Amino acid sequence: MQINNKNYFQLFALPESYDLDADKLMIEYHKLQLDYHPDKHSSASEEQKMAAQVAASYINDAYETLKSPLKRAAYVLTIKGKDVERVDQGDLSMEVLVEQMDLRESLSDLPKDDTALQALEELKSIVQGKVQKKQLNFEEEIKSDDLSAAKQTFHELQFLFKLLTEIEEGEELRLGY
Repeated sequence: MQINNKNYFQLFALPESYDLDADKLMIEYHKLQLDYHPDKHSSASEEQKMAAQVAASYINDAYETLKSPLKRAAYVLTIKGKDVERVDQGDLSMEVLVEQMDLRESLSDLPKDDTALQALEELKSIVQGKVQKKQLNFEEEIKSDDLSAAKQTFHELQFLFKLLTEIEEGEELRLGY
């Protein structure tokens, strides 16, 4: 039951690439869950039960990582030897920082009532477009093995995903959720 010696892509029989087949990921996940679910091993020895539990946990972590575009990007960089936790001066350009400040200012300047919903939707659409462009850039940078550029793009994606979350929270707040 030793599956945790495989990286997440190997575990799901996927190529080590940012771009992945989400349907295949889900299918492989369900197959592995069936094979390694702890309930399936309830009559096994304590050691085998523990191994099944560890395997199921590893499968869940792997799935959650690969299905999330941002976590997947971090994982791709990590398996290629880049430390995504450490941010260097060169990882963020002044242009990106200014753009982020402008986008955040646009968000914070909106009224706090439902009159801001249209503007929030427009801002969300702009940010989603930027995310899509950055994801394509990241994919190309990984394919061409330009890991420094890919790491910079990853950090830009972190900003954009955080901003998307804040926009969605702003929508929910104004809608009374």
